[in-house]
Amino acid sequence: MSQRVKVKQILSDDKAHYEVTVKGWVRSFRNNQFIALNDGSTNNNLQIVINTENTDAALLKRITTGAAISATGEIIPSLGKGQKVELKAATLEILGDCDPEKYPLQLKNKPSLEYLREIAHLRFRTNTFGAIFRVRHALAFAVHRFFNERGFVYLHTPIITASDAEGAGEMFRVTTLDMKKPPLNENGDIDYKEDFFGKSTNLTVSGQLEGELGAMAFGDIYTFGPTFRAENSNTARHLAEFWMIEPEMAFYELEENMDLAEAFIKSVIGYILDNNRDDLDFLANRLAEEEKQKPQQERSEMGLIEKLEFVLNNEFVRITYTEAIDILKNSKHNKNKKFQYLIEGWGADLQSEHERYLVEKHFKKPVILTDYPKEIKSFYMKLNDDNKTVRAMDILFPGIGEMVGGSQREEDYDKLVKRMQEMHVPVEELSWYLDTRRFGTAPHAGFGLGFERLMLFVTGMTNIRDVIAFPRTPKSAEF
Repeated sequence: MSQRVKVKQILSDDKAHYEVTVKGWVRSFRNNQFIALNDGSTNNNLQIVINTENTDAALLKRITTGAAISATGEIIPSLGKGQKVELKAATLEILGDCDPEKYPLQLKNKPSLEYLREIAHLRFRTNTFGAIFRVRHALAFAVHRFFNERGFVYLHTPIITASDAEGAGEMFRVTTLDMKKPPLNENGDIDYKEDFFGKSTNLTVSGQLEGELGAMAFGDIYTFGPTFRAENSNTARHLAEFWMIEPEMAFYELEENMDLAEAFIKSVIGYILDNNRDDLDFLANRLAEEEKQKPQQERSEMGLIEKLEFVLNNEFVRITYTEAIDILKNSKHNKNKKFQYLIEGWGADLQSEHERYLVEKHFKKPVILTDYPKEIKSFYMKLNDDNKTVRAMDILFPGIGEMVGGSQREEDYDKLVKRMQEMHVPVEELSWYLDTRRFGTAPHAGFGLGFERLMLFVTGMTNIRDVIAFPRTPKSAEF
Protein backbone atom coordinates (compact mmCIF):
# COMPACT_ATOMS: atom_id res chain seq x y z
CA MET A 1 0.00 0.00 0.00
CA SER A 2 1.20 3.51 -0.78
CA GLN A 3 2.08 5.73 2.16
CA ARG A 4 -0.65 8.20 3.08
CA VAL A 5 -0.20 11.63 1.47
CA LYS A 6 -1.99 14.74 2.72
CA VAL A 7 -4.39 16.60 0.45
CA LYS A 8 -2.52 19.90 0.86
CA GLN A 9 0.67 18.33 -0.50
CA ILE A 10 -1.12 16.75 -3.48
CA LEU A 11 -2.81 20.01 -4.45
CA SER A 12 0.28 22.17 -3.96
CA ASP A 13 2.63 19.78 -5.82
CA ASP A 14 0.38 19.99 -8.90
CA LYS A 15 1.93 16.78 -10.27
CA ALA A 16 0.13 13.89 -11.96
CA HIS A 17 0.49 10.22 -12.85
CA TYR A 18 1.65 8.77 -9.55
CA GLU A 19 -0.04 6.48 -7.03
CA VAL A 20 -1.09 7.66 -3.56
CA THR A 21 -3.23 6.72 -0.60
CA VAL A 22 -5.37 9.44 0.95
CA LYS A 23 -7.44 9.32 4.11
CA GLY A 24 -9.97 11.82 5.35
CA TRP A 25 -13.64 12.67 5.72
CA VAL A 26 -16.28 12.92 3.02
CA ARG A 27 -17.54 16.45 2.48
CA SER A 28 -19.92 15.50 -0.36
CA PHE A 29 -20.69 12.65 -2.72
CA ARG A 30 -22.16 13.50 -6.14
CA ASN A 31 -23.72 11.28 -8.81
CA ASN A 32 -22.51 8.13 -7.05
CA GLN A 33 -19.14 8.93 -8.62
CA PHE A 34 -17.42 12.07 -7.24
CA ILE A 35 -16.26 12.27 -3.60
CA ALA A 36 -15.03 15.57 -2.16
CA LEU A 37 -12.48 14.47 0.46
CA ASN A 38 -11.03 16.71 3.18
CA ASP A 39 -8.34 15.64 5.63
CA GLY A 40 -7.93 18.89 7.60
CA SER A 41 -4.59 19.87 6.06
CA THR A 42 -6.31 22.55 3.95
CA ASN A 43 -9.81 23.88 3.29
CA ASN A 44 -9.51 22.64 -0.28
CA ASN A 45 -10.97 19.21 -1.04
CA LEU A 46 -9.48 16.50 -3.24
CA GLN A 47 -11.93 15.05 -5.75
CA ILE A 48 -11.93 11.26 -5.78
CA VAL A 49 -13.46 9.61 -8.84
CA ILE A 50 -14.76 6.09 -8.36
CA ASN A 51 -15.90 3.58 -10.93
CA THR A 52 -19.56 3.01 -10.01
CA GLU A 53 -19.84 -0.19 -12.03
CA ASN A 54 -16.94 -1.82 -10.18
CA THR A 55 -17.97 -0.60 -6.72
CA ASP A 56 -20.25 -2.66 -4.50
CA ALA A 57 -23.70 -1.05 -4.04
CA ALA A 58 -23.55 -1.59 -0.27
CA LEU A 59 -20.26 0.32 -0.15
CA LEU A 60 -21.70 3.20 -2.20
CA LYS A 61 -24.50 3.64 0.35
CA ARG A 62 -21.91 4.03 3.12
CA ILE A 63 -20.17 6.94 1.36
CA THR A 64 -21.99 9.68 3.26
CA THR A 65 -21.07 13.20 4.41
CA GLY A 66 -18.83 12.88 7.47
CA ALA A 67 -17.74 9.29 6.85
CA ALA A 68 -14.02 8.55 7.21
CA ILE A 69 -12.52 6.79 4.20
CA SER A 70 -9.26 5.60 2.71
CA ALA A 71 -8.69 5.65 -1.05
CA THR A 72 -5.75 4.47 -3.13
CA GLY A 73 -5.25 5.20 -6.79
CA GLU A 74 -3.59 7.38 -9.40
CA ILE A 75 -3.42 11.17 -9.32
CA ILE A 76 -4.49 12.33 -12.78
CA PRO A 77 -5.18 15.72 -14.44
CA SER A 78 -8.76 16.79 -13.76
CA LEU A 79 -11.17 17.57 -16.57
CA GLY A 80 -13.61 19.26 -14.20
CA LYS A 81 -13.59 22.88 -13.04
CA GLY A 82 -12.15 23.91 -9.67
CA GLN A 83 -9.21 21.52 -9.44
CA LYS A 84 -6.14 20.72 -11.51
CA VAL A 85 -5.78 17.12 -10.33
CA GLU A 86 -7.99 14.40 -8.91
CA LEU A 87 -7.62 10.87 -7.62
CA LYS A 88 -8.83 8.00 -9.77
CA ALA A 89 -9.59 5.43 -7.08
CA ALA A 90 -8.53 1.81 -7.54
CA THR A 91 -9.55 0.79 -4.02
CA LEU A 92 -11.76 2.44 -1.44
CA GLU A 93 -12.35 1.52 2.21
CA ILE A 94 -14.80 2.92 4.74
CA LEU A 95 -12.89 3.52 7.97
CA GLY A 96 -15.80 4.99 9.92
CA ASP A 97 -19.48 5.24 9.01
CA CYS A 98 -21.50 8.42 9.55
CA ASP A 99 -25.29 8.32 9.78
CA PRO A 100 -26.50 11.17 7.52
CA GLU A 101 -29.77 11.40 9.46
CA LYS A 102 -27.97 12.17 12.72
CA TYR A 103 -24.79 13.96 11.60
CA PRO A 104 -25.16 17.63 12.69
CA LEU A 105 -22.99 19.10 9.90
CA GLN A 106 -24.74 18.99 6.55
CA LEU A 107 -23.89 20.90 3.37
CA LYS A 108 -27.49 21.90 2.81
CA ASN A 109 -27.60 23.68 6.15
CA LYS A 110 -25.25 26.58 6.90
CA PRO A 111 -24.95 26.36 10.68
CA SER A 112 -24.60 29.58 12.69
CA LEU A 113 -21.55 30.26 14.82
CA GLU A 114 -23.78 30.06 17.90
CA TYR A 115 -24.93 26.55 16.92
CA LEU A 116 -21.36 25.47 16.17
CA ARG A 117 -20.29 26.49 19.68
CA GLU A 118 -22.79 23.95 20.98
CA ILE A 119 -21.05 21.24 18.92
CA ALA A 120 -17.50 22.51 19.39
CA HIS A 121 -16.22 18.94 19.26
CA LEU A 122 -17.29 18.77 15.58
CA ARG A 123 -16.89 22.36 14.42
CA PHE A 124 -13.23 21.76 13.47
CA ARG A 125 -14.61 19.97 10.39
CA THR A 126 -16.07 23.17 8.95
CA ASN A 127 -14.06 25.41 6.65
CA THR A 128 -14.29 28.38 9.01
CA PHE A 129 -12.91 26.54 12.01
CA GLY A 130 -10.43 24.57 9.94
CA ALA A 131 -8.94 27.89 8.84
CA ILE A 132 -9.07 29.40 12.34
CA PHE A 133 -7.27 26.56 14.06
CA ARG A 134 -4.61 26.13 11.40
CA VAL A 135 -3.92 29.85 11.84
CA ARG A 136 -3.86 29.39 15.63
CA HIS A 137 -1.28 26.62 15.27
CA ALA A 138 0.89 28.73 12.96
CA LEU A 139 0.58 31.79 15.20
CA ALA A 140 1.71 29.77 18.24
CA PHE A 141 4.66 28.45 16.24
CA ALA A 142 5.53 32.01 15.18
CA VAL A 143 5.54 33.11 18.84
CA HIS A 144 8.08 30.44 19.81
CA ARG A 145 10.11 31.09 16.67
CA PHE A 146 10.41 34.83 17.42
CA PHE A 147 11.67 34.39 20.97
CA ASN A 148 13.85 31.39 20.20
CA GLU A 149 15.68 33.31 17.45
CA ARG A 150 16.45 36.04 20.01
CA GLY A 151 17.86 33.71 22.64
CA PHE A 152 14.93 33.82 25.08
CA VAL A 153 14.36 30.96 27.53
CA TYR A 154 10.83 29.48 27.48
CA LEU A 155 9.85 29.35 31.16
CA HIS A 156 6.91 27.24 32.35
CA THR A 157 5.41 29.22 35.21
CA PRO A 158 2.95 27.55 37.62
CA ILE A 159 -0.75 27.23 36.89
CA ILE A 160 -1.48 26.72 40.61
CA THR A 161 -0.28 29.66 42.68
CA ALA A 162 -0.74 31.26 46.09
CA SER A 163 -0.26 34.81 44.74
CA ASP A 164 -2.43 37.22 42.80
CA ALA A 165 -0.19 39.01 40.32
CA GLU A 166 -2.77 41.59 39.31
CA GLY A 167 -4.37 42.24 42.67
CA ALA A 168 -7.66 41.54 40.91
CA GLY A 169 -9.08 39.13 43.44
CA GLU A 170 -11.15 37.35 40.75
CA MET A 171 -9.54 33.93 40.92
CA PHE A 172 -10.55 30.29 40.83
CA ARG A 173 -9.77 28.54 44.10
CA VAL A 174 -7.90 25.22 44.03
CA THR A 175 -8.68 22.93 46.96
CA THR A 176 -9.10 19.31 47.99
CA LEU A 177 -11.10 20.23 51.10
CA ASP A 178 -14.68 19.03 51.50
CA MET A 179 -16.53 22.30 51.06
CA LYS A 180 -19.62 20.84 52.74
CA LYS A 181 -17.66 20.29 55.96
CA PRO A 182 -14.41 22.26 55.69
CA PRO A 183 -12.01 22.31 58.65
CA LEU A 184 -12.24 25.58 60.59
CA ASN A 185 -9.62 27.44 62.61
CA GLU A 186 -10.17 29.06 66.00
CA ASN A 187 -11.61 32.17 64.30
CA GLY A 188 -14.20 30.12 62.47
CA ASP A 189 -12.52 30.62 59.08
CA ILE A 190 -11.62 27.77 56.72
CA ASP A 191 -8.33 26.27 57.86
CA TYR A 192 -6.29 25.94 54.68
CA LYS A 193 -3.42 24.41 56.63
CA GLU A 194 -5.44 21.22 56.26
CA ASP A 195 -5.59 21.65 52.47
CA PHE A 196 -3.38 19.82 49.93
CA PHE A 197 -0.81 22.63 49.67
CA GLY A 198 -1.17 23.78 53.28
CA LYS A 199 -2.36 27.21 52.21
CA SER A 200 -5.02 28.90 50.07
CA THR A 201 -4.20 28.41 46.36
CA ASN A 202 -5.72 29.53 43.07
CA LEU A 203 -5.42 29.15 39.32
CA THR A 204 -2.97 31.74 38.04
CA VAL A 205 -4.07 35.05 36.53
CA SER A 206 -0.57 35.72 35.15
CA GLY A 207 2.90 34.20 35.03
CA GLN A 208 4.53 37.62 35.22
CA LEU A 209 5.84 37.62 38.80
CA GLU A 210 7.48 34.21 38.39
CA GLY A 211 8.67 35.34 34.95
CA GLU A 212 10.52 38.23 36.55
CA LEU A 213 12.41 35.74 38.74
CA GLY A 214 13.57 33.91 35.62
CA ALA A 215 14.57 37.12 33.85
CA MET A 216 16.81 38.07 36.77
CA ALA A 217 18.85 34.94 36.11
CA PHE A 218 18.56 34.16 32.40
CA GLY A 219 18.27 37.74 31.13
CA ASP A 220 15.43 37.15 28.67
CA ILE A 221 12.54 34.73 29.25
CA TYR A 222 9.00 34.30 28.00
CA THR A 223 5.97 32.40 29.21
CA PHE A 224 3.18 31.14 26.97
CA GLY A 225 0.43 29.25 28.70
CA PRO A 226 -3.10 29.19 30.13
CA THR A 227 -4.29 31.81 32.62
CA PHE A 228 -7.61 32.14 34.42
CA ARG A 229 -9.99 34.90 35.51
CA ALA A 230 -13.16 34.23 37.49
CA GLU A 231 -14.94 37.27 36.06
CA ASN A 232 -18.67 36.72 35.69
CA SER A 233 -18.56 38.43 32.30
CA ASN A 234 -20.65 36.98 29.49
CA THR A 235 -19.35 39.08 26.61
CA ALA A 236 -17.82 38.38 23.20
CA ARG A 237 -14.41 39.49 24.54
CA HIS A 238 -14.06 37.56 27.81
CA LEU A 239 -13.02 34.01 28.65
CA ALA A 240 -12.49 32.37 32.02
CA GLU A 241 -9.54 30.39 30.58
CA PHE A 242 -7.25 31.94 27.98
CA TRP A 243 -3.61 31.88 26.89
CA MET A 244 -1.08 34.60 27.63
CA ILE A 245 2.29 35.46 26.13
CA GLU A 246 4.46 37.23 28.71
CA PRO A 247 8.13 38.04 28.03
CA GLU A 248 10.33 39.52 30.76
CA MET A 249 13.70 41.08 30.01
CA ALA A 250 16.48 42.07 32.40
CA PHE A 251 18.38 45.27 31.60
CA TYR A 252 15.46 46.60 29.51
CA GLU A 253 13.84 49.96 30.05
CA LEU A 254 10.53 51.18 28.66
CA GLU A 255 11.86 52.20 25.23
CA GLU A 256 13.44 48.79 24.60
CA ASN A 257 10.27 47.09 25.83
CA MET A 258 8.23 49.00 23.24
CA ASP A 259 10.75 48.16 20.51
CA LEU A 260 10.53 44.45 21.31
CA ALA A 261 6.72 44.40 21.47
CA GLU A 262 6.40 46.15 18.11
CA ALA A 263 8.95 43.82 16.49
CA PHE A 264 7.18 40.80 18.00
CA ILE A 265 3.73 41.73 16.69
CA LYS A 266 5.06 42.49 13.22
CA SER A 267 7.02 39.24 13.14
CA VAL A 268 4.11 36.93 14.01
CA ILE A 269 1.65 38.73 11.72
CA GLY A 270 4.20 38.62 8.91
CA TYR A 271 4.65 34.88 9.44
CA ILE A 272 0.92 34.25 9.08
CA LEU A 273 0.69 36.39 5.94
CA ASP A 274 3.59 34.44 4.42
CA ASN A 275 2.56 30.93 5.46
CA ASN A 276 -1.23 30.81 5.84
CA ARG A 277 -2.45 32.88 2.93
CA ASP A 278 -5.11 30.39 1.78
CA ASP A 279 -6.69 30.33 5.22
CA LEU A 280 -6.44 34.12 5.58
CA ASP A 281 -8.04 34.66 2.16
CA PHE A 282 -10.91 32.38 3.16
CA LEU A 283 -11.39 34.24 6.46
CA ALA A 284 -11.12 37.60 4.67
CA ASN A 285 -13.91 36.63 2.25
CA ARG A 286 -16.00 35.37 5.16
CA LEU A 287 -15.53 38.67 7.00
CA ALA A 288 -16.37 40.70 3.88
CA GLU A 289 -19.68 38.82 3.55
CA GLU A 290 -20.41 39.43 7.23
CA GLU A 291 -19.67 43.14 6.87
CA LYS A 292 -22.21 43.43 4.03
CA GLN A 293 -24.96 42.54 6.51
CA LYS A 294 -24.13 45.54 8.72
CA PRO A 295 -25.40 49.11 8.30
CA GLN A 296 -22.96 51.24 6.28
CA GLN A 297 -21.80 53.29 9.29
CA GLU A 298 -20.88 50.15 11.25
CA ARG A 299 -18.75 48.57 8.52
CA SER A 300 -15.00 48.38 8.90
CA GLU A 301 -12.99 50.65 6.63
CA MET A 302 -10.43 47.87 6.06
CA GLY A 303 -10.63 44.27 4.99
CA LEU A 304 -8.82 41.58 6.96
CA ILE A 305 -5.68 41.37 4.80
CA GLU A 306 -5.54 45.17 4.56
CA LYS A 307 -5.78 45.42 8.36
CA LEU A 308 -2.92 42.96 8.87
CA GLU A 309 -0.75 44.74 6.32
CA PHE A 310 -1.69 48.06 7.99
CA VAL A 311 -0.03 46.86 11.22
CA LEU A 312 2.90 45.32 9.38
CA ASN A 313 3.71 48.34 7.21
CA ASN A 314 3.21 51.23 9.65
CA GLU A 315 5.51 52.46 12.37
CA PHE A 316 3.62 52.50 15.64
CA VAL A 317 2.91 56.04 16.90
CA ARG A 318 4.21 56.60 20.44
CA ILE A 319 2.48 59.16 22.63
CA THR A 320 1.98 59.70 26.35
CA TYR A 321 -1.29 59.16 28.16
CA THR A 322 -1.37 62.93 28.84
CA GLU A 323 -1.11 63.71 25.11
CA ALA A 324 -3.83 61.14 24.37
CA ILE A 325 -6.19 62.72 26.92
CA ASP A 326 -5.69 66.15 25.30
CA ILE A 327 -6.46 64.70 21.84
CA LEU A 328 -9.55 62.88 23.06
CA LYS A 329 -10.87 65.72 25.23
CA ASN A 330 -10.61 68.23 22.36
CA SER A 331 -11.91 65.87 19.66
CA LYS A 332 -15.20 66.55 17.86
CA HIS A 333 -16.25 63.06 18.92
CA ASN A 334 -15.99 64.04 22.58
CA LYS A 335 -17.43 67.54 22.14
CA ASN A 336 -20.40 66.14 20.20
CA LYS A 337 -20.88 63.51 22.93
CA LYS A 338 -20.41 60.57 20.57
CA PHE A 339 -18.32 58.70 23.13
CA GLN A 340 -20.29 56.54 25.51
CA TYR A 341 -17.77 57.52 28.18
CA LEU A 342 -16.96 61.22 27.81
CA ILE A 343 -13.42 62.36 28.56
CA GLU A 344 -13.58 65.05 31.23
CA GLY A 345 -9.88 65.30 31.96
CA TRP A 346 -6.64 63.72 33.16
CA GLY A 347 -6.97 60.53 35.21
CA ALA A 348 -9.73 58.93 33.15
CA ASP A 349 -9.36 55.17 32.55
CA LEU A 350 -9.46 54.86 28.76
CA GLN A 351 -12.11 52.59 27.26
CA SER A 352 -11.94 50.58 24.03
CA GLU A 353 -13.88 53.32 22.17
CA HIS A 354 -11.20 55.90 23.07
CA GLU A 355 -8.36 53.58 22.11
CA ARG A 356 -9.96 52.77 18.76
CA TYR A 357 -10.59 56.46 18.05
CA LEU A 358 -6.88 57.22 18.47
CA VAL A 359 -5.89 54.38 16.13
CA GLU A 360 -8.64 54.45 13.51
CA LYS A 361 -9.68 58.10 13.34
CA HIS A 362 -6.89 60.32 14.64
CA PHE A 363 -3.53 58.72 13.78
CA LYS A 364 -4.66 55.99 11.37
CA LYS A 365 -1.76 53.91 12.66
CA PRO A 366 -1.21 51.52 15.58
CA VAL A 367 -0.53 53.51 18.74
CA ILE A 368 1.62 52.91 21.81
CA LEU A 369 0.42 54.85 24.86
CA THR A 370 2.89 55.41 27.69
CA ASP A 371 3.15 56.99 31.15
CA TYR A 372 -0.26 56.29 32.66
CA PRO A 373 -1.47 57.66 36.02
CA LYS A 374 -0.18 55.41 38.80
CA GLU A 375 -3.69 55.11 40.30
CA ILE A 376 -5.00 53.07 37.36
CA LYS A 377 -2.02 50.72 37.01
CA SER A 378 -0.48 47.83 38.96
CA PHE A 379 1.88 48.01 41.96
CA TYR A 380 4.96 46.63 40.17
CA MET A 381 5.19 49.39 37.54
CA LYS A 382 8.10 51.82 37.87
CA LEU A 383 7.22 55.32 39.05
CA ASN A 384 8.31 58.24 36.91
CA ASP A 385 10.12 61.19 38.47
CA ASP A 386 6.86 63.18 38.57
CA ASN A 387 5.55 60.66 41.15
CA LYS A 388 2.19 60.80 39.31
CA THR A 389 2.74 58.46 36.38
CA VAL A 390 4.28 55.03 35.81
CA ARG A 391 6.41 53.69 32.97
CA ALA A 392 3.61 51.66 31.49
CA MET A 393 2.82 51.06 27.83
CA ASP A 394 -0.26 49.79 26.01
CA ILE A 395 -0.32 48.97 22.29
CA LEU A 396 -3.59 49.84 20.57
CA PHE A 397 -4.87 48.17 17.39
CA PRO A 398 -7.62 48.97 14.88
CA GLY A 399 -10.92 47.23 15.54
CA ILE A 400 -9.87 45.89 18.92
CA GLY A 401 -8.31 48.55 21.15
CA GLU A 402 -5.66 47.36 23.60
CA MET A 403 -3.59 44.45 22.29
CA VAL A 404 -0.55 44.60 24.58
CA GLY A 405 -0.07 45.84 28.13
CA GLY A 406 3.38 46.19 29.64
CA SER A 407 5.74 48.29 31.70
CA GLN A 408 9.18 48.80 33.08
CA ARG A 409 9.12 47.11 36.47
CA GLU A 410 10.07 48.89 39.70
CA GLU A 411 13.51 47.55 40.58
CA ASP A 412 14.06 49.70 43.69
CA TYR A 413 13.23 47.66 46.81
CA ASP A 414 12.11 50.55 49.04
CA LYS A 415 9.96 52.17 46.34
CA LEU A 416 8.33 48.84 45.48
CA VAL A 417 7.52 48.03 49.14
CA LYS A 418 6.05 51.52 49.63
CA ARG A 419 3.91 51.07 46.51
CA MET A 420 2.70 47.66 47.68
CA GLN A 421 1.70 49.09 51.02
CA GLU A 422 -0.18 51.95 49.34
CA MET A 423 -2.13 49.44 47.24
CA HIS A 424 -2.65 46.95 50.09
CA VAL A 425 -0.63 44.21 48.43
CA PRO A 426 0.64 41.77 51.12
CA VAL A 427 4.38 42.38 51.42
CA GLU A 428 5.17 39.27 53.50
CA GLU A 429 3.41 36.89 51.10
CA LEU A 430 5.53 38.23 48.23
CA SER A 431 8.88 38.19 50.02
CA TRP A 432 10.16 35.73 47.37
CA TYR A 433 9.32 38.29 44.69
CA LEU A 434 11.07 41.08 46.62
CA ASP A 435 14.25 38.98 46.87
CA THR A 436 15.08 39.89 43.27
CA ARG A 437 15.21 43.52 44.47
CA ARG A 438 17.32 42.57 47.51
CA PHE A 439 19.89 40.47 45.70
CA GLY A 440 21.37 41.96 42.54
CA THR A 441 18.49 44.09 41.36
CA ALA A 442 18.58 45.58 37.87
CA PRO A 443 16.26 47.50 35.54
CA HIS A 444 13.88 45.13 33.80
CA ALA A 445 10.67 45.25 31.79
CA GLY A 446 8.07 43.06 30.16
CA PHE A 447 4.65 42.89 28.58
CA GLY A 448 1.63 40.64 28.28
CA LEU A 449 -0.43 39.79 25.23
CA GLY A 450 -3.63 37.75 25.30
CA PHE A 451 -3.24 35.11 22.59
CA GLU A 452 -6.98 34.89 21.87
CA ARG A 453 -7.18 38.65 21.44
CA LEU A 454 -4.39 38.43 18.88
CA MET A 455 -6.29 35.58 17.23
CA LEU A 456 -9.40 37.76 16.96
CA PHE A 457 -7.38 40.38 15.15
CA VAL A 458 -5.61 37.96 12.81
CA THR A 459 -8.70 35.94 11.86
CA GLY A 460 -11.30 38.74 11.77
CA MET A 461 -13.60 36.81 14.10
CA THR A 462 -15.70 38.92 16.45
CA ASN A 463 -16.38 36.48 19.30
CA ILE A 464 -13.47 35.25 21.40
CA ARG A 465 -15.24 31.92 21.91
CA ASP A 466 -14.60 31.14 18.25
CA VAL A 467 -10.79 31.33 18.39
CA ILE A 468 -10.18 28.85 21.24
CA ALA A 469 -11.02 25.18 20.84
CA PHE A 470 -13.22 24.67 23.90
CA PRO A 471 -14.23 28.01 25.47
CA ARG A 472 -14.66 28.29 29.22
CA THR A 473 -17.22 30.95 30.14
CA PRO A 474 -19.72 31.56 32.96
CA LYS A 475 -22.05 28.53 33.28
CA SER A 476 -20.22 26.75 30.46
CA ALA A 477 -17.43 24.17 30.75
CA GLU A 478 -18.47 21.74 28.04
CA PHE A 479 -16.32 19.05 26.44
